[in-house]
Amino acid sequence: MAEKPLSSPPSPSAALGSPLARAERFVWLTARVLEQRRFAYHFLRGGADPVEAALTAYLDEDGGYGHALEPDLRGPVSQPLHTAHALRVLDSIGRCGGLRVERICRYLTAVSTHEGALPAIHPSQRAYPSAPFVPVVDDPPGELLSTGPVVGTLHRNQVWHAWLFRATEFCWTAVESLEKSHPYEVQAAVAFLDSAPDRPRAEAAADRLGRLVREQRLAVLDPDRPEEFPVADGYAPGEHHYPHDYARVPDSLARGWFTDEELSRSLDFLAAEQSEDGGWPLRWRAWAPGSALEWRPIVTIEALRTLRAYGRPLDG
Repeated sequence: MAEKPLSSPPSPSAALGSPLARAERFVWLTARVLEQRRFAYHFLRGGADPVEAALTAYLDEDGGYGHALEPDLRGPVSQPLHTAHALRVLDSIGRCGGLRVERICRYLTAVSTHEGALPAIHPSQRAYPSAPFVPVVDDPPGELLSTGPVVGTLHRNQVWHAWLFRATEFCWTAVESLEKSHPYEVQAAVAFLDSAPDRPRAEAAADRLGRLVREQRLAVLDPDRPEEFPVADGYAPGEHHYPHDYARVPDSLARGWFTDEELSRSLDFLAAEQSEDGGWPLRWRAWAPGSALEWRPIVTIEALRTLRAYGRPLDG
């Protein structure tokens, strides 16, 4: 009688040395269940239900998300950044609507500041560990960093809720008044502008923002000479951003900020960043082993999605 194999046969892609195959092995070795399910959905024809089931484990009774869904904030309490992350996941699987989003909007209303925006960190985080670069304060202001991606995601999915009215106006004011910024804030602005309902206004704001990005050298336009581009205050050494970090998909308004050659070099750099273990590295400061381990599969999935969006081969 033949002996049973000790493990299942490798998946078809795992038998190859393609970028996707190496990333798949990395995900199975290191990722949380949520990222395993997300990888399967995006690259292995997996279903949306398992992704949503895995995401539900992070849901709190107040309608927000916690439990270190965004790995730099530890502990069980709901936070705007966790909830923004949850919305991005739901958006990516076509499930950003219905009662689940109605419940999220109630949470957003409850934690908003007096101007109707979201703080980066709610003071409830104080009782739990968090990255030193996300300080907890008692009376946090509203931030474009946390509000822009949430508002953009909800508009893209044609969600209408009372919370959106003031939050949208906050984002317009914040984006149109930017004079000096930093890459993560610019990414949040792009996330808002790419789905803002007033398209002519969004295009005008994006054009202005793109000029600011180039004037302030917030994007490394030549990956062979990153030292020529300053790192923002408070960022880790080498924590640069590249054109693909802003224009994650070809139809983003940020795509118009860069020439074809600049974007091509950026995508070449992104593809070459894949590490020997199959995952993509973190560019920001790793402050705890657990958070770094949990972030890398997330970064890896997003790198693959960006490369695929631009037609870069993953299987060869």
